[in-house]
Amino acid sequence: MNIPAELKYTKDHEWIRIQGDQAVVGITEFAQGELGDIVFVDIGTAGQSLDREAVFGTVEAVKTVSDLFMPVSGTVEEVNPGLADDPASVNKDPYGAGWMVRVKLADPAQVAELLSADQYRALVGA
Repeated sequence: MNIPAELKYTKDHEWIRIQGDQAVVGITEFAQGELGDIVFVDIGTAGQSLDREAVFGTVEAVKTVSDLFMPVSGTVEEVNPGLADDPASVNKDPYGAGWMVRVKLADPAQVAELLSADQYRALVGA
């Protein structure tokens, strides 16, 4: 299972890549594998300021719908435009083309509270 060391993780299976005062957020390879074939991604929070652990959207798979949770507080600056036409990119490339949102960090100190790759690996038993 791919768990990139340079990312941070949540117990809810989101990943976050810090880029200056912004972050890119998506769901982990583990999460997409548990969900199965993703058929729709609904993120209607562009431009909104959200608290850590707030729901920023949903992912719909063939058999279930799952909420997406913000790993840190911030403002959703961009939603991945490619997900509308190709939601399966989350299955094919969860850490690349399948990213969900770009966020402007409200409190960069919150990043230190997230899981490291090793901690996440232990959480999922990988």
